[in-house]
Amino acid sequence: MIDPDGFRPNVGIIVANDHCQVLWARRIRQNAWQFPQGGIRENEDPEQAMYRELAEEIGLQPDQVKVMGCTRGWLRYRIPKRMLRRNCSPLCIGQKQRWYLLRLIAEESAVRLDLSRTPEFDRWRWVDYWHPLEDVVFFKRRVYEQALRELAPLLAPGLVPSSSRGS
Repeated sequence: MIDPDGFRPNVGIIVANDHCQVLWARRIRQNAWQFPQGGIRENEDPEQAMYRELAEEIGLQPDQVKVMGCTRGWLRYRIPKRMLRRNCSPLCIGQKQRWYLLRLIAEESAVRLDLSRTPEFDRWRWVDYWHPLEDVVFFKRRVYEQALRELAPLLAPGLVPSSSRGS
């Protein structure tokens, strides 16, 4: 499902623990780390897609997390031209995402990367809330920053990036 502007509707998922750290996952057989994310199906709303992707990608169920909030609107990123799949119609030029901040209320052992027939990730770890800005692929960095900045006050008032990460 691609919108008229060429963007695929998607959800991004930030799972935090009680120490304001976030779950950072490595794409299977790659040295590429990211937050869980995935497309919104035609008959889903963003929250339904978030729960489906949460279960598919990291094995968590709705009763194992608490929804802290979500971004007010869609955040968009463009895929670099060299990475576009030009043989697909309609052409997808990027993603528009609603981002959700969740707090893990279950034990860490509830995180399972091996429950899907086609796993997305092969490792995960807890990282500092702002770490993803230094580690995510360049074309997603601005959207990650927008999501993290908007959602930070919901996790911990005063959770701001250090001056080395900009303002």
